[in-house]
Amino acid sequence: MIDVAQSHVVRSLLPATNFPPNPGDVACAVSGGADSSALLVLAVAAGLRPTAYHVDHGLRPESHREADVVADLARQLGADFVALRADIAPGPNLEARAREARRALLPPGVLTGHTADDQAETILMNLMRGSATEGLAGMRTDHTKPLLNLRRRDTEALCASLGIDVVVDPSNTDPRFQRNRVRHELIPLMNDIARRDVPAIIAREAQFFADDDDYLHELAANIDVHDAVALAAAPLPLSRRAIRRWLADPYPPDAATVERVLDVARGLHPGCDIGGGRQVRRSQQRLRWE
Repeated sequence: MIDVAQSHVVRSLLPATNFPPNPGDVACAVSGGADSSALLVLAVAAGLRPTAYHVDHGLRPESHREADVVADLARQLGADFVALRADIAPGPNLEARAREARRALLPPGVLTGHTADDQAETILMNLMRGSATEGLAGMRTDHTKPLLNLRRRDTEALCASLGIDVVVDPSNTDPRFQRNRVRHELIPLMNDIARRDVPAIIAREAQFFADDDDYLHELAANIDVHDAVALAAAPLPLSRRAIRRWLADPYPPDAATVERVLDVARGLHPGCDIGGGRQVRRSQQRLRWE
């Protein structure tokens, strides 16, 4: 058994976490890596009753053994364990398809082990996608992501201090995946150029963007996005935001798509493509997508 109460590393990290305040049952997504393993440890230390949910994507012959690693960790912590299976075929958009499969299987409100490093990577990827201030806000701080104030080195140190065997997923270094190139190439280069810890700066700034985004979101909610005249006349930051909210499926469209829709609202074009086989059309001063 692992006695989390005796670990000075656990005690030092726990105040920086953001777990649900009331003791109770929680679901934790646990892949077996350092971040999710630390999530399970810290959930126990926070006085919660976690159940570790492990999703096997079936992408590697040895992946089924990772469930055994997570099950053993849960047993040592006195936590419950649930194994899930999602068969994902190799091919394009593998990361996105695997993510959607996990979301479909995991229970609502599941806790994840995302850290400040994940936050910085996500924001940089959003920036490259052209997702504007909403993307620059990154992952929102709430109780489902209680480790966002921790660093990846913190979770690794915690696992090492407790002698936890963590799963090393070889796909996390595969340069075919954009996040891996951001993690292993872009961020080290940015650190070198800035001579600073860039992920810490980005993660800190995310909260400021989130506050601004929430305020602008409230203002944009008052715009009738179907009213072409009102949409075209609204302040540009709000009209853009209203369009992104309207067309999110589930992610908002890129900046170029938003500008095309604005041109339709202004009467410059009768309609435009917005991707995914959809179009926005204008008729009798009203906008609709089809």
